[in-house]
Amino acid sequence: MKQPGSAVIGLEIHVQLATASKLFCACSTDYIGAVPNTNVCPVCLGQPGSLPVINARVVEYAVRTALALGARVGHFTRFHRKNYFYPDLPKAYQISQYDLPLAEGGSLPIGEGKERRAIPITRLHLEEDAGKLVHSAADGRLGHSEYSLVDYNRGGVPLMEIVSEPEIATPAEAREYVARLRQLVRYLGVSDGDMEKGSLRVDANVSLRREDGSLGTKVEVKNMNSLRALERALEYEIGRQAEVIATGEQVRQETRHWDDGNGVTCGMRGKEEAHDYRYFPDPDLPPLILPSGFVEEQLRLMPEMPWVLKERFCTDWGLSLEDASVLTEWPGLARYMEGCVRCGANPLRAANWIRTETLRVLNERKIPIEKFPVSPEDFTALLAKVEKGDLSTTLAKKVFDLMVSEGMPLPAAIGRLGANSGKLEGPALIAIIERIMERETGTIEEIRSGKDPKGKKRGFLCGQVMREARGQADPGEVAKMIGEILDNQ
Repeated sequence: MKQPGSAVIGLEIHVQLATASKLFCACSTDYIGAVPNTNVCPVCLGQPGSLPVINARVVEYAVRTALALGARVGHFTRFHRKNYFYPDLPKAYQISQYDLPLAEGGSLPIGEGKERRAIPITRLHLEEDAGKLVHSAADGRLGHSEYSLVDYNRGGVPLMEIVSEPEIATPAEAREYVARLRQLVRYLGVSDGDMEKGSLRVDANVSLRREDGSLGTKVEVKNMNSLRALERALEYEIGRQAEVIATGEQVRQETRHWDDGNGVTCGMRGKEEAHDYRYFPDPDLPPLILPSGFVEEQLRLMPEMPWVLKERFCTDWGLSLEDASVLTEWPGLARYMEGCVRCGANPLRAANWIRTETLRVLNERKIPIEKFPVSPEDFTALLAKVEKGDLSTTLAKKVFDLMVSEGMPLPAAIGRLGANSGKLEGPALIAIIERIMERETGTIEEIRSGKDPKGKKRGFLCGQVMREARGQADPGEVAKMIGEILDNQ
């Protein structure tokens, strides 16, 4: 039995599906960049006489996700009306699924190696999103606003709600669970999973275990729009409930709002139960019956799961868990890495360069890997020149920057830097070394007098030569030649 006072966390995650049109009508799902209240129609506004029609692509995406989670897909499901009034809900009800969800069961793995365990899934169902309130206050909050406006463009956007069993024990586990699910929907191509834009939203149910092992009063926490906010909110709420219990009071069942600026949860309203919503089958929608072969077709379209891909990067290529985690976070980045290895790149060197140089460019330009201007073929060819010693790492990075900034192919970038002949060696390199040694007589005297036990001053001389050679010399050869000159004079 779990220890009394331990946290019990269950998560409800709403994932906006990346379809072009809404769940029950042909309106565009673009609600961020569009003029308010332009991507609407009688169906998503719930006007009399309008009839909803299910979007087939939404069902495909949801079934694909359910299969990835190992859930049982229901071939016969139906939609209900969930009744409540709120200004951004024009129909005063939301079309959702109640007693017959699209899928039940399944799990999502968290942790690595011996620490890996599966978090069970309760259900996955479909529903439509609500509109969005825009408050007049400068900080965008309701409390300081004189008025609020409503934009219905988001109303009717398809949502997939995934509900976990209450078997998450810590805020860190909750964070990893959400990160894994976000990664999964990106790999499946069903959502961009962007929490800051609201494409993935998390509600948490938190309670503490009583002395007899039973679950304490459940509190729902909302408005956590980043992984960091999720972890902070759960840490605060667990501590708050523990303090309430320690004073002999009862935890109140309610919905609380996470205030990220102040780092606290605030009471919003009493927690609703299912009967409060007065669910009943939607009379305008027939049951959803999946055709024969539909599930099997979605199964054939499944990609390799990201956690399986991560293990393969480690076992097949010898990458560290940290490198493999970074390279498999986004499906496009994993495909780029695989493309480099297929072209013959050394996996360890490719991983190092992608993590440092490629991700630097993506972050600076704020672009996805799909818009990265250097192809895996050119990237591999550049790394091969470093591997062979034709280009020093310093010069290779300059070549890389030219390939990125000006879209140059590798030969042109090398030519621009005057590195076509490869490494500096022989008389040309000796001439540079002699110039540096004539200039650094004081350093040479200290080395010869035994004042350089750790070799830092020799390293300084090597660095000066490499700088004047513009990175075209081989560092090992430079060190060897400087050593021979110092030891023979």
